[in-house]
Amino acid sequence: MQNAAIAALGLADEWSYEAIEMPPADFAELTVALPAKGFVGANVTLPHKEAALALAGEASAAATEIGAANTLSFFGGQIRADNTDAPGLLAALPEAPAGKRALVLGAGGSARAVAWALAGQGARTDIWNRTAERAEELAGSLAATSAGVAGPLSAVTADQARAGRYDVIANCTTVGMSESEDPFGELPLDPEALGPGVLAVDLVYAGRETALIAEARARGAGVVEGLDVLVHQGAQALRIWTGIDPPLDVMRDAAAGT
Repeated sequence: MQNAAIAALGLADEWSYEAIEMPPADFAELTVALPAKGFVGANVTLPHKEAALALAGEASAAATEIGAANTLSFFGGQIRADNTDAPGLLAALPEAPAGKRALVLGAGGSARAVAWALAGQGARTDIWNRTAERAEELAGSLAATSAGVAGPLSAVTADQARAGRYDVIANCTTVGMSESEDPFGELPLDPEALGPGVLAVDLVYAGRETALIAEARARGAGVVEGLDVLVHQGAQALRIWTGIDPPLDVMRDAAAGT
């Protein structure tokens, strides 16, 4: 995806994007060595997002308040941390979530970014996780540390999540990665909760339409697929490094394999 954008921007003679596997024990040492090898930045995925933030000498407000970074920049001898998951999600939404009621499923790094983004835009945001304590910790920590959070944040039980009437439902768990998983069996969701006026967001990107997105689309709900969020957060990162607006259509086609 990123190399396709780099080529479309005419930067392929100077820039390239590659995958590097880093064991957690070696993350700090290997990352600090990247600038000397010609790297200007890096995207960071699980399980390194919190370690990436801790390694940075400078961090954006989003990365600091979310408590995780997925984008590092190496400029002027400094490591700067950003979180493009949150703005990538907001860019993928068809409209601002201000005043809406949202349900975030999960309490990991992606859920932190999604809950922060939605509440920051003024949505009333409920968080559910299989481990209730993690949902409670996430709601409490974001409310306590995020100066920009405008909407209320609450942890909810499975029964409360099923009974709630939500405008936005965001799956930030791994449920859906396997085609054999039933999201309505694994998550506190009923198919009847999806319909016109509801927006279903599934951060899972498995190279196909997930069962949650398929059901939401069939019932007339709006949908945002994991691919959409992936493209927008990747574009945000490339914009940080190059200062140029990337071609979203090229990135989406490359990520989709079309």
